[in-house]
Amino acid sequence: MSMTSHPQIWLAAGVRSPFARVDGALAKLDAIALSTPVVRHMMGQLNGAAPQFAVWGAVVPNLTWSNLAREVMMEADVSPSVTAFSTIMACSTSMIGVIEAAGMLNDRNRTLALVGGVESMSRVQLGLTQPLSDWLRQFQRARSLGQKVSHLSDLRLGDIGLYIPSVTNRVTGKSMGEHTEITAKEWQISREEQDRHALESHQRAVAGWERGFFDDLVIPIGDVRRDTLPRKETSLEKLARLPPAFDRTSGKGTLSAGNSSPLTDGASSIWVATGSGLAALPASVPRAKLVDWEIASIDFRHEGLLMAPAFAIPRLLARHGLTYDDIHLWEIHEAFAAQVLFHIKALEDAQFVREKAGEEPRFGQFPRERLNPNGGSVALGHPFGATGARILSQAVKELAAMPAGSRAIVSICADGGQGSVALLEV
Repeated sequence: MSMTSHPQIWLAAGVRSPFARVDGALAKLDAIALSTPVVRHMMGQLNGAAPQFAVWGAVVPNLTWSNLAREVMMEADVSPSVTAFSTIMACSTSMIGVIEAAGMLNDRNRTLALVGGVESMSRVQLGLTQPLSDWLRQFQRARSLGQKVSHLSDLRLGDIGLYIPSVTNRVTGKSMGEHTEITAKEWQISREEQDRHALESHQRAVAGWERGFFDDLVIPIGDVRRDTLPRKETSLEKLARLPPAFDRTSGKGTLSAGNSSPLTDGASSIWVATGSGLAALPASVPRAKLVDWEIASIDFRHEGLLMAPAFAIPRLLARHGLTYDDIHLWEIHEAFAAQVLFHIKALEDAQFVREKAGEEPRFGQFPRERLNPNGGSVALGHPFGATGARILSQAVKELAAMPAGSRAIVSICADGGQGSVALLEV
């Protein structure tokens, strides 16, 4: 969908929490507690003003709340008059929130939206099996002691148990890593290539922190002041020694803990605004125009589960008459190093672009040197609901430092065979 029928939409970089490994430095904080300081910091930029609405999301559900966005805004003492709703699209969650907000803004009474997302993988709530849940509900409805005693006989031993959420696709029963192993084999992505990409991601993330790139993008949460995941001391040799994580039996597994994004806790945010809404923000906040976006959905029973962005990117570029070389910055979410590598391989494959994306393969060679200059999710971490706002804010800051007319593509793959891609410009 083109943005030409709407007012010009801008993205202004938000802040995020540090990202930390599951059961690590942020383990005591649930999704609301992680989000609240991020929202308070964002609201502090407005000098008493407020956005017209907020969009917030998390991928892992919690029985304690249904509209996470509203709970976060109330906990952060945002004016109750600010409408807030939750959204979800797996790993694309807070990017979809940006796209939703962009479509809702106008030049009259909706000029500024706060968007973000969160994941507390350390505080995943366990549930009861469905048969046990059904039995308990019916047991509670029994009115007399006799009815309750009688109902006890209906409980079967096999019904008693816990439901433990897992990072798997419901249709296939396979994890994201298992699906990625399959696609990596189809595209012949070697373990060495994956480890090399992972090493570069860590090196770039560490360098970004050391030169202060993240200083105004990440706020302290308690005693945690920076991401805990980037590894300065890692090497190809250390990565190569890690065992396969998802295909442990065939002898051909290539995905490891070192070249896959880790389960991560964290929250992130971003502003979505019209020109007049942008005026409410400090001039120091980096900003870029949201030119256009594309969402792709594919049949993951026949295509790679995480391949959708490779379908979306050529369509988005073709709509604007652009080639890969016309894009000065590429931010591609690293669910796995292999996934980034087979995306690039597909984008350079003429048959794939023509037959799958439905475009003529006139885009040229992919400029790998422009990819994820300050590290990606393999090194920085991947709190599912937070990654969209993280990667967009990071891209906005990187792009804002480039000459006028520079463009960026930001891409995220998502479970369910879906993916979202945004085209930005300064």
